[in-house]
Parts: sequence; C-alpha cells; structure tokens
Amino acid sequence: MTQDRTYRVGLIGCGRKGHGHARGYEGNPRTEVVAAADPDGSNLEIFLDRFPVQGYSDYHELLAREDIDIAAPILPVQPNPQVVIDCARAGVRAIYCEKPMTLTLREAQVAVTAVRKHGRVFQTGSQQRTEFGRRFVDACEHVRNGHIGRVLTVNVGVGDPARPCDLAAEDLESGLDWDRWQGPVPVRAYNSVLSPRGVHGHYPRWRSYQEYAGGGLSDMGAHHFDIGQWGLGRDGSGPVRVEPPADPDALRGAAVVYADGARMTHGGPSGTTFIGDGGLIHVDRNSLSSTPGSILEREFAEDDERLPRPANHAADWLECIHSRERPVCDVEVGASSVAVCHLLNLAYRHREAVDWDPARWCFVSEDGGESPANAWLDYERRPEYDLPSF
Repeated sequence: MTQDRTYRVGLIGCGRKGHGHARGYEGNPRTEVVAAADPDGSNLEIFLDRFPVQGYSDYHELLAREDIDIAAPILPVQPNPQVVIDCARAGVRAIYCEKPMTLTLREAQVAVTAVRKHGRVFQTGSQQRTEFGRRFVDACEHVRNGHIGRVLTVNVGVGDPARPCDLAAEDLESGLDWDRWQGPVPVRAYNSVLSPRGVHGHYPRWRSYQEYAGGGLSDMGAHHFDIGQWGLGRDGSGPVRVEPPADPDALRGAAVVYADGARMTHGGPSGTTFIGDGGLIHVDRNSLSSTPGSILEREFAEDDERLPRPANHAADWLECIHSRERPVCDVEVGASSVAVCHLLNLAYRHREAVDWDPARWCFVSEDGGESPANAWLDYERRPEYDLPSF
C-alpha cells in the first residue's frame, strides 16, 4: 500500500459470509467497518453484537452516508445486481461484490455498464486467482503459454444446475423484511429454508433454486468456470455456442464452445481440468497435477505471458482503490465468468443448443440476427426493480 488512508466500509449483508468479511476488514489496518445493513433483524442484531457499528435494515440508508468509501454487498444472489447499481450510483470509491455476481445475463451486462459509467473500482470475490497457494495462477500460466498444446476441452467439476423452487409456504417470522429480502424476483411465500433466522454454520439453501440463484453449478462454478475462462484467455469475452447434454435428463454434460473450437463442459473431477493435444493439467484448491508430470516442471521463457500475483485478494483490491487500476477480478471478469454459469443453467433448463454473441450480450440466430432465446436474458422482475437503461 502506497498511502496511509484508512478506507471506511459499509457492509451490506450480515450472514455467515458477512461475518467473515467483517473479520477480514477488522484485521486489516487499511480498512474500518463503520456501518452494516441487513433486512433480517436477527442477522443484524447478531452482527452488531459482535461488530458495534451503525446498523440499518435498508441498505439505501447506509449508502446515503457521506463517509462510506467502500460498499461491500455480501448477499444472496437475487438482490445483488440492484445493490451493485445503487452502490455505483452512490458516492463510494469502490465496490466488493461476492460471487456469483448476478442471477441473469442481462443483469451482468447492466452491472458492468453501471460500474464503468460511474468509474468505480470493483472486485469480484473470486479469490482463486490470488490465493490457494497460487495453484490456479500456475495452472493458467502453463495453459496460456502452450505447455499442454492446443486446448481442446476444459472440464469443470461442480454441483447441479438450479431447480425450480417447490418449498411450501410457512408463517413469516418476526424481524425479517421478507419483501426486501426477495428483492426484484416475483413474490413468493416465506420458507425458512430460503432464509433461516440467525447466523448458522451452514450456507442457506436459497442457492439451490433458480428463482434465487444458479445452484451448485453457479455457486462453485463462479470460481471454477472463472479459472477456465482465465486459462483460455477469455476475460471480458466468452463462448459463442451453448449445447445441452445429449441425455435430456442429465444434470452433467452441458457445454459452451469458443470461437477456436475449445469446449468447456460441466462435469468431471472437482476443480478445473484443461485437456490439450499435448497433455492435461488439473487444478483444485488443494491440488495441482499434470499428465505428463513434466509439464509443471517446464520453465518459462523471458517473453512468456505471466499473470498477476498480488499478495492476496484484499491487497490487490485496496491497492487498486488507491491507484484506480483494475483489480485481478474486475467487474468485466466477474460478469463474463458468471455468464458461462448462466448459459449452462439455461442449457439444462431449455435443453436447446443456441448461439451466443459475447460482445453484444445476446443470443443470435444462424444468420446473426436476433434469436427467440433472448427471452431468456432476464426474468420478469417487479416494476420497482426494473433495470436502468444506460
């Protein structure tokens, strides 16, 4: 860090991840949490007992403060895009957003536009690019420098796609603003599986349902498909075709195809496996291996492409807040990586092969025109949460 300023943080979301982020900020001499917001009163009460800052049930009140340098949405996926847009419009210098960034393709596109329009420094919570013993950095450097030859396939082993929510209605518990918790999605009755009261040792299962998230495919896929994109050199871009699995009932096997013919497929061992015509590399949080084993022993030439190696995710972001450079997981990185997750979820949901234009953020027909699949770009959100036009 090249200056002595302490950045004041407003944390939006006080669940298990929110506590983890607050401890990180608390332990960093460059940051101070001064405010927190959560529509769940029990979450907020528990958080404020541990971190005695100013609390709000409505995050708009937090953003109205003039002393917030950093806004950090640590929320379920469905309200994230609107919160990111509101943070970008507010007077904050920077935004840190947990992954997956958005629930839909259209939201990802609008989030990029909002952050760019307002000139905010943005970091997506994809720590695999900076941490875990730098195994992912090492793997992607070998892939990008041709050490496995031409990449043919990338297999990503993560959980199931999202499924429709079929939870029964329960009586709403006191202290939870259920309407605000749901955000822009169509209103449904409360169920404690979606938002259990208090902070628990597990992550709530809203992430399993397509109305609120992208299932296990997006939850860890936002990490591992991100590494696939990084190894392929597709940051800020993406595939050109989406294909469902051959088996109409399968929950693995959907794939995206890139312009050079490389395929990235949902399925395989945990983590990301790059398969080339000269070998393969498999990387996960606790492992890095290659076939043949000599691939990982290859030394890099002076003119080979090397990737960023900041001390850690927070250090990278804080330095960029000062320098106004783009962090390693900038908004376009988060958006293009989560777009892969969205495309694969749509392949399972609709079981159709479709063409995608990553530059225009739309599906295209064979002649390059508009595709009926563009109806899948977003869902019918509540009017008060309509996405802005830029």
